[in-house]
Amino acid sequence: MTSLTGRALRLTVYIGEDDTWHHKPLYSEIVHRAHAAGLAGASVFRGIEGYGASSRIHTSRLLSLSEDLPVAVVVVDTEERVRAFLPQLDELVREGLVTLDECEVVRYVGRAPGPDPASAGPEAEEPL
Repeated sequence: MTSLTGRALRLTVYIGEDDTWHHKPLYSEIVHRAHAAGLAGASVFRGIEGYGASSRIHTSRLLSLSEDLPVAVVVVDTEERVRAFLPQLDELVREGLVTLDECEVVRYVGRAPGPDPASAGPEAEEPL
């Protein structure tokens, strides 16, 4: 597991939910490539409404406009690792917005190694 505390860089990629890379969701390809590159973590957030450079509003409120909702892929890691990943985004992102923000990691802790609690039954649950 990557150790990460202190100064970091947050990469946010704003794309459409329907954007694809070789018939696969683009957001999924970005996450898998970030994982393969050893970045500390990535998350995908689906928006309920938004617009971008095309000025076309996408919203979940009306059925006729509920396609291609905005998606944000957020990656946080050291500046060096995030900047090394940017060339991959040049290849992948044809339409959208890519931003970088300095941030501070206060806590970054993963699950302890061991049996998967979901498959071990109720006695393996962590106490509250």
